[in-house]
Amino acid sequence: MNNRLFDLPVYDESKIKTLSSLEHIRLRTGMYIGRLGDGSSYDDGIYVLLKEVVDNSVDEYIMGFGRRIEVQVEGPLVQVRDYGRGIPLGKVIDCVSTINTGAKYNDDVFQFSVGLNGVGTKAVNALSDHFKVISYRDGDFFEAVFSKGKLKSKKGGKVDGQPNGTYIEFIPDSEIFPEFAFNLEYIEQRMWNYAYLNGGLVILLNKQRIESKQGLLDLLSAEVGDKIIYPILHYKAKQLEFAITHTENYGETYFSFVNGQFTNDGGTHLSAFREGILKGVNEFYKKNYSGLDVREAVAGVVAIKLKNPVFESQTKNKLGNTEIRGDLVNDVKSALVDLLHKNSEAARELEKKIAANEKLRKELASVKKEAKEAARRVAIKVPCLKDCKYHLEDGEKGKDSCIFITEGESAAGSMVAARDVYLQAVFSLKGKPQNVYGKNQAAIYKNEELYNMMMALGIEEDIANLRYGRIIIATDADTDGFHIRNLLLTFFLNYFEELVVSNRIFILETPLFRVRNKQVTVYCYTEKEKEAALAQIRGAEVTRFKGLGEISPKEFGPFIGADIRLIEVNVKSLQQIPSVLEFYMGKNTPERRTYIMENLI
Repeated sequence: MNNRLFDLPVYDESKIKTLSSLEHIRLRTGMYIGRLGDGSSYDDGIYVLLKEVVDNSVDEYIMGFGRRIEVQVEGPLVQVRDYGRGIPLGKVIDCVSTINTGAKYNDDVFQFSVGLNGVGTKAVNALSDHFKVISYRDGDFFEAVFSKGKLKSKKGGKVDGQPNGTYIEFIPDSEIFPEFAFNLEYIEQRMWNYAYLNGGLVILLNKQRIESKQGLLDLLSAEVGDKIIYPILHYKAKQLEFAITHTENYGETYFSFVNGQFTNDGGTHLSAFREGILKGVNEFYKKNYSGLDVREAVAGVVAIKLKNPVFESQTKNKLGNTEIRGDLVNDVKSALVDLLHKNSEAARELEKKIAANEKLRKELASVKKEAKEAARRVAIKVPCLKDCKYHLEDGEKGKDSCIFITEGESAAGSMVAARDVYLQAVFSLKGKPQNVYGKNQAAIYKNEELYNMMMALGIEEDIANLRYGRIIIATDADTDGFHIRNLLLTFFLNYFEELVVSNRIFILETPLFRVRNKQVTVYCYTEKEKEAALAQIRGAEVTRFKGLGEISPKEFGPFIGADIRLIEVNVKSLQQIPSVLEFYMGKNTPERRTYIMENLI
């Protein structure tokens, strides 16, 4: 057939492209650093770039070289200086620009690497407007400067007064990361994680000293505070370290690491840790407790070191090594039994907590049964839920699934019409949900609205049955909408805080204004954006959206599609949750009234 008849592009040798390794990183950025973002989320790409540079410095410390790492962040510029061995001078350029070049493939040099194994600094180099590396070794130095991965200058020679080590500075590429800004709180949290996982390491972040003496015990203590049932149990060996306690909260809370990498999606090591806890408890007490009773209200952190970790993505969020499970379960079990023998007071308090959990579970079982029967009488399907086709249980197809929780049918209307029916579900509330602050767990099963929402999410029995990758709170940008948002956040933080810790909860941002004339339309999310649009658009009219229901389905599509803006809900540490909820959702104290008068009205 004649290709021209159908106007098809010609497919010949000229269409075959060979990209350099750094060009491929720039073209397929997500393959190397995950999401891009603007710095407003903990997982945004600019923090991955910083992590890759610091990882190399931490690897030096792990191998016994360089106890101090200096990190300076000023505006878009990041500077990292370590005092390790320094990159071999003849290989500096290759190590930061040639894929699959590095010493981490050599087990004699790096046994438990945390970096991206030959990719990390190359990705930083490729994705930076400016990238400079200097290596100092025994009185000599070599310096190379790049832009967008291309070498701009190099020099070397003798240098006085500089200890061995490596210095790297970079500015992320504004073409790839437009309008980004570093959040120092996120960076500080990452530096603390490095310190917790590497006892004796000193990190100076903008001259602030970050150091941990007791490793994961310090990490868990910082997270849970003093609301614990018994003193934290801590175990540390060469390739396994963990800390565990039980708190006054609901659910299970875990933090897991592999070779210093925070695996926020867990993996084999976390599931083995959970199983090891159950087996250790049952062996110590010579009982056959249920996993639900043993692990309810548990707070734990586990870190392992592996020579050949297998992750489910380039950015290492989930460990996939199945062969380690059996040994790890036994190691955790034996260590926990030993800890309980050595800490008799903790053992007594833990036994009381398990008994209380068992009693509460049995009481809840009857309440849940009644709630189920009531729901079954109302309808076969969950009321007010417009479901999507794929869910988390569908694996790769459903990992990007989400559910929007809206207020009322009108708000849900535009969303239902504009959504992606394969991946986006909508659940509409009938009114303001109950304020559950200070109420026991049975209360949420007796409330029809909250129970229906739990059924829609799939968490009425167990949080492991969550049906959606993201839970998105989509309320109006007015006082009623903010109140409903706070009530929903109170519900999740009170009973399902692990959904927050595992980055499942988001808030949808929708435009407040539409600025348009006959030629152009701009949607604005803030007063500042509106003023900027008015300055550019002649003869513009401004529409203020009072609620989601006022935005037509045709207009609404991009706001939950290509142009979606989400605010991730996270907490700096778990110990802050009770005090924050008490202040905002507890009794109407004079302090809260004063705060509202001064800050909101």
